[in-house]
Amino acid sequence: MGGVSAVPPTPQTPAEPAPSRGGGRRSLAAALLLGALGATVVLIASGQIWASGTATVAGIGAKTLDADGQSITGAPAALAIVGLAALVAIFAVRRAGRVLVSALLALSGAGAVAAALIGAGDHAALDEQAAKLSGDLAATVTDITRTGWPYVTAFGGLLLLVAGLLALRFGGKWPGMGGRYEREGGPRARTRRPADPERPEELWKALDRGEDPTAPDGGRAPTREG
Repeated sequence: MGGVSAVPPTPQTPAEPAPSRGGGRRSLAAALLLGALGATVVLIASGQIWASGTATVAGIGAKTLDADGQSITGAPAALAIVGLAALVAIFAVRRAGRVLVSALLALSGAGAVAAALIGAGDHAALDEQAAKLSGDLAATVTDITRTGWPYVTAFGGLLLLVAGLLALRFGGKWPGMGGRYEREGGPRARTRRPADPERPEELWKALDRGEDPTAPDGGRAPTREG
């Protein structure tokens, strides 16, 4: 009697674990925090004094002039507002729209960084003040001193840039406005309440709709055929 050959068991492929949502939540929280913080830093820092200088005015002598970030360049503050709007709009769009808005957020941060660093060495605003004060269009300032606020502004722009990069990388996992509505499959159907026999007007309305007001479940009245 021939032996029966044993068939080796087929190795079971382990089921792949379901993708965790933890990474999406963490990236969402990080992007919101970095984006909001970065825009706030840019708006505050760009309103501070970036540079000071001395202008010599006839009859007055030496006068110290100050220039804040807004007078030197208004680009960082404007881009911070654009970045905030993009951060909010991310949740109102999906798919390709979300990618475009995320890219806008990242570009706003990069532009704020570049504008702040360029403005850190600009003294045109001080020269303009000196020209207005002295009445001489060729007047310039001397003894220019600079603060660290342009670099704080650039740091805020960097935070916006990182928030945009997070949105580009993980934005597809983030929820959007109306997500709960879509998961539930649309609005719930309204449950029709049976007519109240104590109220004659409701009985007439039920009869007009073709319902049988005497039925316990408020069913439709039977139709006569023939």
